[in-house]
Amino acid sequence: MPAADASTESDVGDVSVADVLAAQARLRRFLPPTPLHHAERFGTWLKLENLQRTGSYKVRGALNALLAGRERGDTRPVICASAGNHAQGVAWAAYRLDVPAITVMPHGAPATKITGVAHWGATVRQHGNSYDEAFAFAVELAQRHGYRFLSAFDDADVIAGQGTVGIELAPHAPDVVIVPIGGGGLASGVALALKSQGVRIIGAQVEGVDSMARAIQGDVSEIAPVPSLADGVRVKVPGYLTRRLCASLLDDVVIVREAELRETLVRLALEEHIIAEGAGALALAAGRRVAGRRKCAVVSGGNIDAGVLAGLLTDIRPRPPRKPRRRRAESPRPPARTSASTSFPSHLQAATPAVEEISL
Repeated sequence: MPAADASTESDVGDVSVADVLAAQARLRRFLPPTPLHHAERFGTWLKLENLQRTGSYKVRGALNALLAGRERGDTRPVICASAGNHAQGVAWAAYRLDVPAITVMPHGAPATKITGVAHWGATVRQHGNSYDEAFAFAVELAQRHGYRFLSAFDDADVIAGQGTVGIELAPHAPDVVIVPIGGGGLASGVALALKSQGVRIIGAQVEGVDSMARAIQGDVSEIAPVPSLADGVRVKVPGYLTRRLCASLLDDVVIVREAELRETLVRLALEEHIIAEGAGALALAAGRRVAGRRKCAVVSGGNIDAGVLAGLLTDIRPRPPRKPRRRRAESPRPPARTSASTSFPSHLQAATPAVEEISL
């Protein structure tokens, strides 16, 4: 990523581009870059964070927070609240760094995510029926026992870690990046990393699960998120740091209907052979309403229960994608004159295939 000019570097809140660059230096030893995939039928590039360690981008922020804490001499056990992906990220990072970890997850969290947390040796406590109830309980335990509480999004180290997604995208020069929003950590970090490069950053939320969009408009009251396939973004109130960053740096927030989200997830599986969870398909669903020549949507996670995916594939019949537009035929040009030493035989010229280069 090119070095950001001091005059354009954003330092809204307590996080800056420098923090994102420092996170990248810490994480590169542990987390290889995730790939890009060109979803031609959608006309969008996909940043495949569903192929990340633990199946979600959340491991970036969790690992950066633990590494940064170790640099500061913080050796306390860590506790977090999560619907699943942040808990798995904390569990994996704690396992790698040999730090005791406790995760509080709401009842009804996907079984695949609970299993993923337990696999890495973290203690799993289930409490409440929503992320916010799990959050309150985790904070209480942290205060009672002296643990380090690690927010899923409203933490400077976590935001900086999530911003490394943007650093990996920068060399590909996208003109717009679409990012799903729950609490806002990923959107804040990616915007910090790419805004100085002239990239438009568009947030994506689900209808009825749009606390960040409301907060940016000045409504910071608590909402009751409706049930949604995108369980990873069901947040009643976005973070304080993330709210300030998103209000300052996002170009827009697109609100997606639940039916659009479900259809996009199924199309992603059937047409692109990519398995995403609900929140993971959210940015791509929003991308249908976003103009751009080099669009990129972040597929934030792939931890979906097999039963849920099977039900979607059985019940939803997506509409066929629009046929691609044919390019206008260019006016014929006279063949270039070539010397006898460099010309190809006519039968080889006819057999040479046309190759179209695809770049972001």
